[in-house]
Amino acid sequence: MARNSMTLAKEPLWKSILRDRWLYVLLLPGLLYFIIYKYLPMFGLIMSFQDYKPMFGVLKSPWVGFKHFERFFSDPSFFMLFRNTLIIAFYNLILYFPFTIILALLLNEVTHMKYKRVVQTVTYMPHFFSWVVIASLTYKLLSTEVGMVNGILELMGYEPVNFLTSAQWFRPIIVFQGIWRDLGWGSIIFLSAIAAIDIQMYEVAIVEGANRMQRLWYVTLPSIKGTIITILILRLGRFLDLGFEQIYVQLNAMNREVGEIFDTYIYTMGVVGGQYSYNVAVGMFKSIIGIILVIGANTLAHKLGEEGVY
Repeated sequence: MARNSMTLAKEPLWKSILRDRWLYVLLLPGLLYFIIYKYLPMFGLIMSFQDYKPMFGVLKSPWVGFKHFERFFSDPSFFMLFRNTLIIAFYNLILYFPFTIILALLLNEVTHMKYKRVVQTVTYMPHFFSWVVIASLTYKLLSTEVGMVNGILELMGYEPVNFLTSAQWFRPIIVFQGIWRDLGWGSIIFLSAIAAIDIQMYEVAIVEGANRMQRLWYVTLPSIKGTIITILILRLGRFLDLGFEQIYVQLNAMNREVGEIFDTYIYTMGVVGGQYSYNVAVGMFKSIIGIILVIGANTLAHKLGEEGVY
C-alpha cells in the first residue's frame, strides 16, 4: 500500500488526467459554464470605471475613475433602493431559509412513502413556474375585480382590499411568493444531508429512551449543522440578489416607493436608459457587498468552531 501511494504521488499530471479522462469529460460542461458565464464577464467590470461607448468598445472607451460610483452614492434614490433591497432580502433570509429546514425535518419524519412523494412533488412543482405565471396567479387571487380573496372578504361583509396596488402589502406578497415557489426546492439539500446520517445514531438514541422530538433535536439537527452553516454562508453571498423578474412584473406607480430595488433600477437605468457603465457600477456595488458578507460569515463560522465554506 505504501509503495502504491508513493507511485501515485509521483505520477505526472498528464497521466493522472489520462487515467481519469472520463471524469474530466463529465466535469467539462460545468467548467465551461462557469468560465463562459461567470469568469469571462468579469472582464466587463472595468466598464464601471469608464464612460463606455459601444462604438469604442471596452478597450478604447475613456476612463472616468470613480465617477459612476460617486453619482450612484449621491443619487437621492440610493437610500430608497438600499432600504427596499435590504428589507426584502432580510425577510427572505429569516423566513424562507428556516422554513426549508423545517420542511426537510417534517418530510424526514413521514413514514408513509406514497404520501411523502406526493408532498415532495407538490412542494417542488412551483419552482418550475415562471414569475410571470406566479404574478398572474397572484392577480387572480388578490385583484379587486376577479380576486378570490376579495370575493371571500365581500361575502363576509368586509370592504375589498387593493392588495396589488398597496405599498403596505407589496413586501409581504413578494416574500410569500418566494417561499411558496422555492420552499420545496430549497429543502432538497437538507433532505440529502439528513439521509446521510448514520442510522446507528438513531438506534442508540432509541435505546437510551429518546422520543421523536429528542432524536430530532439531539441527533438530526447537530448532524446537519455543517450543511446549514454552509448553505447560509452561500446564501449571504446572494443576499442583495433578489431577482429582477419577480419584482419588475409587479411594480406599479403605487408601490414603487417600497418595491424598487437594485435589480429593477439596473434594468431601468442601464438597459432601457443605455447607461451601461453606470449599470455595471451598481452591479459591482452589489457584488462587493455579497463578498463582504461571505467573508464575514465564513470568518465567524471558523471562530465558532465550524468548517465554513473555505
